[in-house]
Amino acid sequence: MAPRTKASVNKTAASTKKTSTTSTAVKKATKPAKAAAAAPTKKKEEPATNGASKKRKARDEETEAESEADTRKAKKSKTTERAVKPAVKPSTKPKATAKPKAAVAKPAAAAKPAAKPAATKAKTTKRAKTEEPEDEKPAPKKPVKKAAPKKEKKVVHPEIGKKINDAPTQILDVYVFGEGSSGELGLGSKRVNNKKPIDVKRPRLNDNLSAANVGVVQISCGGMHAIALTHDNKILTWGVNDQGALGRDTNWDGGLRDMEDDSDSEDEDDTGINPKESTPTAVSDEHFATGTKFVQVVASDSASFALTEDGRVYGWGTFRSSDGILGFSETVKVQSTPVHVPSLKNITALAAGSNHILALDTKGNVVAWGCGQQNQLGRRIIERNKMSSLIPQGVGLPRGKIVKIACGSYHSFAIDNKGRVYGWGLNNFGEIGIESNAGEDDAVILRPAKLTTLEDYNITDIDGGEHHSLACAEDGELFTWGRVDGYQVGFEFDKLNEDIAIYDERGNARILFKPTVQPDVKDTVAVTAGTDNSFAITSEGKVFSWGFSSNYQTGQGTIDDIHTPTLIDNTAIRGKKIIGAGAGGQYSVVFGESDDAPKTNGVKPNGVHAHDDKENEGGKKA
Repeated sequence: MAPRTKASVNKTAASTKKTSTTSTAVKKATKPAKAAAAAPTKKKEEPATNGASKKRKARDEETEAESEADTRKAKKSKTTERAVKPAVKPSTKPKATAKPKAAVAKPAAAAKPAAKPAATKAKTTKRAKTEEPEDEKPAPKKPVKKAAPKKEKKVVHPEIGKKINDAPTQILDVYVFGEGSSGELGLGSKRVNNKKPIDVKRPRLNDNLSAANVGVVQISCGGMHAIALTHDNKILTWGVNDQGALGRDTNWDGGLRDMEDDSDSEDEDDTGINPKESTPTAVSDEHFATGTKFVQVVASDSASFALTEDGRVYGWGTFRSSDGILGFSETVKVQSTPVHVPSLKNITALAAGSNHILALDTKGNVVAWGCGQQNQLGRRIIERNKMSSLIPQGVGLPRGKIVKIACGSYHSFAIDNKGRVYGWGLNNFGEIGIESNAGEDDAVILRPAKLTTLEDYNITDIDGGEHHSLACAEDGELFTWGRVDGYQVGFEFDKLNEDIAIYDERGNARILFKPTVQPDVKDTVAVTAGTDNSFAITSEGKVFSWGFSSNYQTGQGTIDDIHTPTLIDNTAIRGKKIIGAGAGGQYSVVFGESDDAPKTNGVKPNGVHAHDDKENEGGKKA
């Protein structure tokens, strides 16, 4: 059979710029304008008597006033505005000097019509009343009342409702690896034991998240930031905070060095990473209702969300689209601190994609919100009404039957109570697992569709990367599908054929459109997808990884792609029982059961135990 060929597309983003204007003040003229341009027609002079002298003086003042007014009008930018004339100071020259003003000025070639004498006289007389001696002090200014400071809007917290969710209690050891130059590994900003906090090639125990001192029970990885929940109900965040994803202030005055300074006092162990971003730090509880207890946290590319035990949801950060920042809600572009999402009630689970969120409620129904450009929300979003995508709305799935949700970067999944899988969103690399339009430009699945290729299996876990996905069944079988050029699906190219794959015009395999069993991994109980890499955890606590590894994000100690599922085996995790993983853009974490329970006043807390229920085994991945 001849190989099939189809193409795929990428998305772009744009940004906007703001401009500002300034105003300029009109300067007062320093040279008198030509008086004759506005002067009345000159009459024959009469002998200087007391009466005639007074008339000449009045006429001179009138001419000066009109000349000054014409000069100001010529200098104003808007001809319809009239400048306010300052009071004219009395002349210091002797009044009897003699010649009238009109005799000094040269007449203009085309003189303007003279102003009406009566009106001009009135103005001149009025101005004369306001004239003050030159040496007289100006009147004191009246004190200006300062505006009262704006009162901060009081945050009204919701009432805490009935408990419907249980928080995980298993204390975790957290191991990190990958690029980390933006602080996403949570290792801080300095070398520790001569180890850099960046470019970590293999799993390294994160002492900033130690079981003994911190006690993490659940963790989630976003694109370039991470979030964790602790046993004592704290929410920790670290990584990039450009759009408020960390939910706290991370402004830092450091990071700038004088390159010409040869001082030996410079800390050579300091990487220059912002320590307020790279060190796991708690989000202030002032943003939450008193007594709030959390059960799950999730991270997208630029936002974070937290679920409470009574089914409420808090969130912060923003969602992005191909045009840049879309917004956190219809009225807020970037939410820098946690805020309650009032429309969400009785929620039992959350899942995060790159820029969208799914929520599952107690009735088995799913709502979605965020960016919907690739149809990942399961509803069509009209461009002129795109802000409506930020409102949580229901997804058209079988009513009351969904028990689990998951997200890829631009696609979504739901599993029902019989282990059947539904998928929707972007499908240009066959990442949903439906062949119909896989490989076509901007191919999407508009409404949730059942994955018929998996309906004979009871699927227990599923996750999606940027353009690939993976799942595991109750019997431990591992399935992968989607984009193959970075070994995201864990198959050598020559193992694929045209019955399950799509090839490009050069005969290279591009897309594995059919969910296919991975023969090398057995007894899989949990799966995680990074952007272009993957993880599978077995019932024995072993973790396998494969895919794109240019930043050590597979944990295999190399920047070469890992072609097939390969056991992660280094001294840090050898002999440890790994129960989950998380993966971001260029970094990853794995976490396992810890023997070191945190201590309170020197005594280990009661009730620390592992759960057989997978929902409480450390929580959801990114």
